[in-house]
Amino acid sequence: MAKCKKAKKRFDEINVIPFIDIMLVLLVMVLTTATFIKQGVIPVNLPEAKATNKQDTKKEVTVYVNAKGEMFFEKKKVDLKTLEQKLSEISKKQTVVLRSDKESKFQDFVSVMDILKRLGHEQLYIVTKK
Repeated sequence: MAKCKKAKKRFDEINVIPFIDIMLVLLVMVLTTATFIKQGVIPVNLPEAKATNKQDTKKEVTVYVNAKGEMFFEKKKVDLKTLEQKLSEISKKQTVVLRSDKESKFQDFVSVMDILKRLGHEQLYIVTKK
């Protein structure tokens, strides 16, 4: 009967695969945290939605409605008439992003939507929290 000898292996190298896995997890955490930090300058507490689909937007105009009912066009405070004038000056194909505070009056949201519909803007995104 032949005896089986177990060969002894010598480890001359460090296995870096677990280290790379840990670094990738840390990178994902940092990138995720960084996107949460970059919100808007105007504090808006966004409403929640169950199903969201994040789209890549390149040319966009942002309209804010805060909890007090104040409206902002590109971070400049405006009233409804001025907002309508500013939105009429931009292209119908340009994306409009609406950030409405969940504590704002529904009427303020409807007023902005009414202006967008009247002007024929179809590229509209409403920002929510998941």
